[in-house]
Amino acid sequence: MPDLPLRILTYNIRHYTPAPFKGELPWKDRAQPLINQLRHITHGHADALVCLQEVFHNQLEDIVAGINANTSDPWSYIGVGRDDGHQAGEYSPIFYRASQWTPRFTKTIWLSETPGVPSKGWDADSIRLATIAVLHHRASGRNVLAVNTHLDDQGSRARLEGARLILRTVGTCRGGEGGVCAESISGVFVAGDMNSEEHQEAYVAFTTEGQKGESELVDAAKMVSVAEHHGNRITWTGFGSEVEEPAVLDYVFLGRGWTVEGYAVLANGF
Repeated sequence: MPDLPLRILTYNIRHYTPAPFKGELPWKDRAQPLINQLRHITHGHADALVCLQEVFHNQLEDIVAGINANTSDPWSYIGVGRDDGHQAGEYSPIFYRASQWTPRFTKTIWLSETPGVPSKGWDADSIRLATIAVLHHRASGRNVLAVNTHLDDQGSRARLEGARLILRTVGTCRGGEGGVCAESISGVFVAGDMNSEEHQEAYVAFTTEGQKGESELVDAAKMVSVAEHHGNRITWTGFGSEVEEPAVLDYVFLGRGWTVEGYAVLANGF
C-alpha cells in the first residue's frame, strides 16, 4: 500500500468574545490573519488534516468561507457545537479536503459520565467533547483514525477521565465500531489542547495507558531530533496580558507506525 505523507495541525483559535482580554484583538480583526495562516501552512499539502479548538459557529462560518475562497479544492469539516450537539457552544472540528479524504465513520463523545449526550463531567468547569473520525485517503487507500479534543482547564479529574475515555473510544473504534475493521486502520492520532503539561494527568494517561495491549500513544514532539524541531516551545498565548510561563499544553499524540519528519510550534498572536 502506498505511503501517506500527512501534515497534522492542531490550533486553539481562541473563542469569539465581545469582551476581549487586554491586548487581544476582537475576532473581526483576528479572523483574516488566522485564515491566512491556515492557508499558508496547508499550501502544497492537500492531504493535511486540521484540528481546531474553541471555535464558535460564527467563527466556523468565517473560517470555512475564508479557507475556501478562490480555491478549486475546498475544505469540509466534521464536528458539532458542544452545548447542544448542533451549533451551540464551542466546536472542536476536524478539517479535511473532500478531494483527498472520505469520512468512513464519525462520532462525537462528551467527556463525562454520559458521553452520548451534551454534558459536563466529573470536576469540569465546562462541557467538553471529542470529535472522532475514520478518514479514508483516496489516493493511498489508507484509513486514519483522527481525534480532536479540548480538555478542561480547571478540573484535574476531568482531564484524566476525559483522556481515559478517549483512549477507550479509540480502542472500540479500532475494534470495529461503525463497521471499520481494525486491520484497515493504518494510523491513529489524538490532537488538541490538553491543558496538561508533561508531568500532569492527561499527558501521562495518553502516553502510558495503552488499550488492548497496544503500545501507548507517543508525543510527536518526542519523535524528532532537536534539528527537526522548529519554532517556539510554548504553545499558548496570553495576548500579552498574562505572564507566559514556558508551558506546552497542546499536542499531537501518535499511535504505532508513524514516522515524524518534522515538528513545529508556530508563532501566533491572533
